[in-house]
Amino acid sequence: MVDTARRMNQLPTLIFNELLAYKKKKIKEGSRMIDLSIGSPDQAPPAFVMEEMAQNAADPRQYGYTISGIGAFYQAAARYYEQFGVKLDPEHEIIQLAGSQDGIIHLPLVFCNPGDIILVPDPGYTAYESGVKLAEAVPYPMPLLEENGFMPDLSKIPEEVAKKAKMMMLNFPGNPIPVLAEKKFFEEAVRFAKQYDLVVVHDFAYCELVFNGKKPVSFLSVAGAKDVGVEFNSLSKSFNLAGARIGFLAGNREVIRLFAQMKSHMDYGIFEPVQRAAAAALANGREFARRNAALYEKRRDLFVSGLSRIGWEIRPSDATMFLWAKIPEGKKSLAFTYELMDKAGVVVTPGNAFGPHGEGYVRIALVQDEERLMEAVRRIEKSGVHMPQKSGLL
Repeated sequence: MVDTARRMNQLPTLIFNELLAYKKKKIKEGSRMIDLSIGSPDQAPPAFVMEEMAQNAADPRQYGYTISGIGAFYQAAARYYEQFGVKLDPEHEIIQLAGSQDGIIHLPLVFCNPGDIILVPDPGYTAYESGVKLAEAVPYPMPLLEENGFMPDLSKIPEEVAKKAKMMMLNFPGNPIPVLAEKKFFEEAVRFAKQYDLVVVHDFAYCELVFNGKKPVSFLSVAGAKDVGVEFNSLSKSFNLAGARIGFLAGNREVIRLFAQMKSHMDYGIFEPVQRAAAAALANGREFARRNAALYEKRRDLFVSGLSRIGWEIRPSDATMFLWAKIPEGKKSLAFTYELMDKAGVVVTPGNAFGPHGEGYVRIALVQDEERLMEAVRRIEKSGVHMPQKSGLL
């Protein structure tokens, strides 16, 4: 057997794969499982988007390399960002991605040498730390604590750490903790980045799934943001195009230029029919996005109300397809997750999979229809699984 590279030691099997393997085992044993672990949309994209993709897929001229992407996609992405109060140059301030995870994983390779520091939220989306480790950089956790409203406290980052940091990862609306950031926090992040000469990278993948009449704030809408940072966006959750793998990175033109330089060595572009379908979604998908958000908001209300009835109090989230739920005192997240699988046939994700400060919580994805969600509530009620004494904020 050939020895693996050292970096592979930094990349253990993700918890999602472990949960999937255990779920398959339970199904073989005869259990009927309800999977609320992975945030993969269970609904279809807009009909007009699927039609656009199908029509273009029938065109034999669209099967060549697209290299860096077609102009129609870039123009649609720039116009789409106008709703957030952001003006983008489609030629120099946007780069197409095979889903935002493509960029999240690879962007640190552009800016970081082995040993450089990247500031990451804890708990945070698992791909952030994966990207850090592939670049052989060092993650420095920014704890997201309940007493701070699950927001990073930039004042707690030691000056010697800030001086060595190359990048800061942010994510609002957040995954796994579905909170929204206010403009003043992003203004603070811009000041911090300018003071310590680092790149801010904001993950805005859930910008369309916002509830309670609230509006998401784009990091790029803040004065000075394009001087120091970039923002990821994705069509996976906003328009249910997760399998199509298309998104983009926008903002600082030098960051975009350097990332494009690296990307030129990695791939030859995304299938043109996917790009044309994505452009149609960005241009004409406002009403669909509104209905899609309303669907998740309704699921949230139904599920949170059902869990409250059986004694598991969870404050409704303001955004995303997730709930961040506190588990019983003294329980470990992973043990509680397996207990739910064994006794209730319900799959969630343990909070510690997203970082040490996620211990004591689980993430619940609202990716089943209302009937299945209520079935999950009934199963949990009948299972005898002990419920928390107090609720978390989310």
